[in-house]
This record gives sequence, C-alpha cells and structure tokens, in this order.
Amino acid sequence: MQKAPKSIALIREGKLPPDRRVALSPDQCVRFQETFPNCRLMVQSSPIRCFSDAEYAGKGIEVVEQVDEAEVLIGVKEVPIDQLIPSKTYLFFSHTFKKQPYNRGLLRAMLEKNIRLIDYELLSAEKGGRLLGFGRYAGVVGAYNGLLGWGKMTGDFQLKPAHQCFDRKEVDEQLSKVELPEGFKLVVTGTGRVSSGIQELLLAAGLHRVDAKDFLMSEFPEPVFTVLSPLDYVRRMDGRSFLLSEFFKDPAGFESSFLPFAQTAHVYMSGHYWKEGSPVFFTPEQASAEEFSLRLIADISCDIAGPIPSTLRPSTISDPFYGYQASSAKEVAFGSPGSIGVMAVDNLPGELPRDASEDFGDDLLAQVLPQFFNADPGTVLQRATQTDSGQLTPSFHYLKDYVDEAD
Repeated sequence: MQKAPKSIALIREGKLPPDRRVALSPDQCVRFQETFPNCRLMVQSSPIRCFSDAEYAGKGIEVVEQVDEAEVLIGVKEVPIDQLIPSKTYLFFSHTFKKQPYNRGLLRAMLEKNIRLIDYELLSAEKGGRLLGFGRYAGVVGAYNGLLGWGKMTGDFQLKPAHQCFDRKEVDEQLSKVELPEGFKLVVTGTGRVSSGIQELLLAAGLHRVDAKDFLMSEFPEPVFTVLSPLDYVRRMDGRSFLLSEFFKDPAGFESSFLPFAQTAHVYMSGHYWKEGSPVFFTPEQASAEEFSLRLIADISCDIAGPIPSTLRPSTISDPFYGYQASSAKEVAFGSPGSIGVMAVDNLPGELPRDASEDFGDDLLAQVLPQFFNADPGTVLQRATQTDSGQLTPSFHYLKDYVDEAD
C-alpha cells in the first residue's frame, strides 16, 4: 500500500508550444492545504501560467524554483524527457496508453527513471466513466469559435477571439453581439462532457434546443440546435434493432444516418467520441451535392482523417479557420465561394486557461487527490498507474511491444 505523500508540487509546463493551464488554481491550493494540512504543497515558478506566481504567493502558497523535494509532481501536458526527475510520482496526460508513436520515448524514460506514472485520462470511477478531463471547456470554446466563424463568414457580427478574453465572463459578455438569422439551425453530435460544454455556450448565446425529429421536420422563427446521440446518426446495415453497447464494442456493420441533418442545418459542431472503424458522417461527394446545407463545421473532436472529411488538419488558436472545397476535397481560403468553413483547433481549453483550470481542479480536488491520503479504497490511482518501480504495471503489459519497438 502506498504511503500518503508528505509533499506535492505543481510543476511548470515545459512542453512547446507553451500551455498556460494548471491543475490547481490559487484558491484550490488553499482548499488543498486546509483539507490536507500535513502535506506540504509547492508551486513551481512559471512565467507563462494563467495564474501568476504572485497570485499563488498572495494566497500564502509556497512558490519555489526547484521541486526536487516533492514526492508527487502534478502537471497538465507531457513532461519533456530532460525535465523528468527520477523516482517520483507524476500525474499528467501522457498520451501513451493508445501506443501513440510520438510519445514512445517518454514512456521509455518513465521506466528508465523509475517513475510512477498516473495518467489523468485513465482515472475512472469504479463503475466506469472518466473522472478528469478538459472536455467541458473544449466544448465551450469550440462552440464559441464556431459562432465567431459564422459571424466572420457572413459579416453579420464580430466577436473577440476567446484567447483574447480574460476569462469566461468576458466570453459570455461577447455573446450579446451574436445575431443569427431567422430559421438558423445548428446540429451537435455527442452527449458527453464536450457536448455539454457546447450546449452550455449555445444556450448562453440565445439558441433554443429542439428534438431531433422536430429539427428535421419543422421550421422555427428563432435560432435552434439539436443534439444527436449515436442512435440518431448511425444505424445497423442489416436493419436490426440498434444496441448502443454493440456499436461501441464493434462499429463494423453500422452506417451513417447523419446526412439528413447535413441537408437541414447551417452549422455542425462535433462533440462525439469516434472509434477507428466507425462510419464517416458524410463523404466529399455528399458534401458536393446541392442539397448539402452545412456552411461551417466546428470540429471540436478534431479526428484527423477520421469521420468528418473536411477536417484535413488541425488549425491553431491564432489562425483557427480554413476552407474546404468538397468538389476537390482540398483546403481553400476561409470564406471562398462554395466552400465549407472549418474550425479544427485541437487545444481549445487553452484559450480560456483560467476557467478550464478551475473546472479541472475542482474534480481533481474532489475525486483524485483524496485517494493519496485514504489508501485509495476504490483503486482509482492504482488502475490509472501505467508504470511503477521501473516496470509496466500488470494492466499495461500490452505496452511492452510499443516500448521495445524501434523508432
């Protein structure tokens, strides 16, 4: 059984391009110290973090340059290999458990340096379901960017880019500028955290949610949106009844039923989970047809070469839009005649780092950090531990060939 740590540190983000998010805000650090007074909490000094060193120090939090004394080190993005401290416990998004080739070296280094790696993405409740993620703010910012793109495309209104806003409050103030035409329709796919963030933003912008069938069959004077689950956008090819568990287990044998929505809506925002082998939502040929009505796609899920053919590449926070010419299946300038606008920023929560960090930190404080001090009764930490004592843990032995594979 792991002993409760006597010291924990929030590390500065070292991955490039810089990420301004942090796992705990200054106020959350205060709450941590009040809850676990016998554990020393340090914050490594950072010039780029969304909360300044002075904000932490002003709350009585210890700000340090070196964190070698800490037993547990908490970050957000992958830690550069040359910054890893041997024989520590690390928490961050490692992007290794799916055998991502670009991070093979990082996992090797974790093993070589005798590091215990706890991956945020693997932290789950006993009955399933992720405990941590930035999905909500990916949805919030992605939906905002989609509206920003519509205003830019049509010239009907102008919004300040989210990354130029100080926080969510300023984003919400910008929404008063949104003017959508009568009969405007928007479709959302997905029902998880990302989708909840999309819906939250759309409702704040004054759109009304309607049933999927009404969305297809009726006209509305006010701007509306609908939210689709897999039951709405895929169907069995053999005509048998649809079981969601079967689709998630093996998407072969299913086909897309999304096209009617793409022939009805003006804007599409994706917030779904997509598995390799699942049907694509539409084809370039379908998008070339006169009946295809989508003019802008905010691909918040951003699966490159995946279910949405217009997502040719990720876009960037500084340049979030490009155009897609369906007839050639190629990129063109945003706003080109006959093209579909695309927003495919793949690090959306970084545009509102203060709010995204606080949202993440609330869950970290409530559901994860206590496990370090109560012997982890639900094995939350244990099940998310990929490496320990220089070895892959039993649940992750499948990564051995990934680690051993030549670059």
